[in-house]
Amino acid sequence: MTAPGWIEIMRIVEVGPRDGLQNETAPVPTAAKIAFVDALSDSGIEEIEVSAFVSPRWIPQLDDAENVFRGIERNPSVIYSALVPNERGVERAISAGVNKIAIFTGASETFNKKNINTSIDGSFRRFQPVVQKAAAVDLPVRGYVSAAFWCAFEGKIPPPATIDVIEKLLDIGVNEVSISDTIGKATPDDVQSLIDRLLPKIPANRIAMHFHDTYGRGVDNVLASLPYGIRIFDASAGGLGGCPYAPGATGNVATEDVVQALKDAGESVSVDLQKLSGARRLLDTYVVDDRRRQPEAGSLACESCEFVREEGCCQ
Repeated sequence: MTAPGWIEIMRIVEVGPRDGLQNETAPVPTAAKIAFVDALSDSGIEEIEVSAFVSPRWIPQLDDAENVFRGIERNPSVIYSALVPNERGVERAISAGVNKIAIFTGASETFNKKNINTSIDGSFRRFQPVVQKAAAVDLPVRGYVSAAFWCAFEGKIPPPATIDVIEKLLDIGVNEVSISDTIGKATPDDVQSLIDRLLPKIPANRIAMHFHDTYGRGVDNVLASLPYGIRIFDASAGGLGGCPYAPGATGNVATEDVVQALKDAGESVSVDLQKLSGARRLLDTYVVDDRRRQPEAGSLACESCEFVREEGCCQ
């Protein structure tokens, strides 16, 4: 089952400062964000997605991206990345001194239109020049594929649709692709079904997995990915996060849970759990505690649900 390109090194990508805080209703002060990133840097995390260079009109929670990047204490062993939506975003990111950028699209046409107001093809036209600008300054690029398994609007996404988007991202020069279970509905069977079809075409060392924990399956899905040689996993300290454009999407899988599960599975992970927990506690004053609640009955996430494998209703 292990794929060509298998690598030993385990890399946790901490997405809490960006994917976690973008969904908070209460403002988090810039100084608190800086302290959070600095504490994460001290925990052994090797890559941190610090913020996003997006319009404050769309995500006001991240309107201080430049100030956060300016204020953090850089650890030379840590990669500090940012999400960018367009050419203006990548110019701001380069000016702020990011080490890596991320672009984003989805495997669902409806999700794309709700999230970034364009089609899948339109998203590629939008960020093709972003990738070119990054390449011109030797800046690595990650590509996110949202709604890769299930969509709150379209239901189950067929694996070929997701694989098509992943291949297009790599074709335009993206270095790695993060496959996102945006509403947290994927099961280990869903994950294995996609990876079985994907690995004959794409090496495991160019794939990251990004799971949400809406239905409590995040860690199980991480462990289901391991036998394939996948060694890059996104997670968010304390399970912070969600997607403002995906109804029913609650918290990301918690970094603490992922690290512990990987260690229990015999994997070498450099993250200090005590320091990681301390980093998350720095935000206690500002964030909502319950990040893993399931979608409310009648939400779009529930309406798109199909019950298979003898599952019962989460309500």
